[in-house]
Amino acid sequence: MPRLAAAAAASALPLPRSPASAARRLGAAPLRALPSSASSPPRLDASACRLRRRLCSSSSSAATAAAVEEARSGRKQLEVTPQLYDYLLANVREHPILRDLREETAAMRGSQMQVSPAQAQLLAMLVQILGAEHCIEVGVFTGYSSLAVALALPESGRLVACERDERCLEVAKKYYQRAGVAHKIDVKHALAVDSLRSLLDCGEASSYDFAFVDADKRMYEEYFELLLKLVRVGGLIVMDNVLWYGRVADPLVPIGDGMTICRKLVEP
Repeated sequence: MPRLAAAAAASALPLPRSPASAARRLGAAPLRALPSSASSPPRLDASACRLRRRLCSSSSSAATAAAVEEARSGRKQLEVTPQLYDYLLANVREHPILRDLREETAAMRGSQMQVSPAQAQLLAMLVQILGAEHCIEVGVFTGYSSLAVALALPESGRLVACERDERCLEVAKKYYQRAGVAHKIDVKHALAVDSLRSLLDCGEASSYDFAFVDADKRMYEEYFELLLKLVRVGGLIVMDNVLWYGRVADPLVPIGDGMTICRKLVEP
């Protein structure tokens, strides 16, 4: 699509298929055999041995080798165990009010729809890198991602938050108030397509820096086309769940569930 540049933010490069290319990617010398007798297997030099130790630990070499082979063939996603999730949380900067919102949402029906702390931090970082002041979110749920974005916006910033579920919005608005960012957020309690069309009717085409979509997947194409008109050239549109648990192709198992970042290059 010439109108935009897209990149899968939640994907990973395939692992190299040869030890030599693995060494180059890790910044080490390629594996190379030292001279040896014909009756004995080739010996690896010191740098090769160090690389091998980095790739496989002695205590779990068999499991590591199996995981590497799975990753090479693209058949396996990283399993987030409770221990790994705790590690991620410990290394993500999460505002205390975001943490409280996440914990309250965890007890609600549909809590799996909430973005992860790592995703929210990515969105906030993109907003800061862009220097964004005008943003749109399609699909607020209980407000975790919109709150993260609003916290990253300057005082003069504005976030249009589109959500049709009033029960979820009540939770979101409570936390907007607690975080002191309610004045930055323009809540649209309606169908998102109606809210986006209304923005266009009010002359707001090409006036937004950033948009995030995490809503009704059947409507993604329509959301995207409307947002292309609303987002300025150079702005970003981030679409969550584009792999939809792997159902977009069979067989396919995604890395994460597919967060795609699109940058608008020219006016449609």
